[in-house]
Amino acid sequence: REKLFIADLRVARDIFIQYNVANASFPAESIPGAVPDGMISYLSKMHWTDETSIGGQWDWDYGVNGIKAAVAVYGPNRSNAEMEEIDLAIDDGNLSSGSFRSKPGGFVLVVEEGNEN
Repeated sequence: REKLFIADLRVARDIFIQYNVANASFPAESIPGAVPDGMISYLSKMHWTDETSIGGQWDWDYGVNGIKAAVAVYGPNRSNAEMEEIDLAIDDGNLSSGSFRSKPGGFVLVVEEGNEN
């Protein structure tokens, strides 16, 4: 399940990058489990509103927690040790740094650093 989650996470990141290239901006912030405005066709094959393979909901963070844009999972049912293993597979193995890190209630894969415009 962790490998599926990692693959889905990377697919989601690439979809949001594709949206940004096509629209010269990222979509606005959305709540966990909700498709961000303008993303229905982009996320149609992703099952964005379904529970992720590690539990919890997909989430789009824009301009929150000091990050400009990030794909997130809110409320996964994995321990911090299991999430560190996921981090090690895709980043630096440290949930407080790098492109994959913890956030209140979940974890993010940073798409773009910095603050909202």
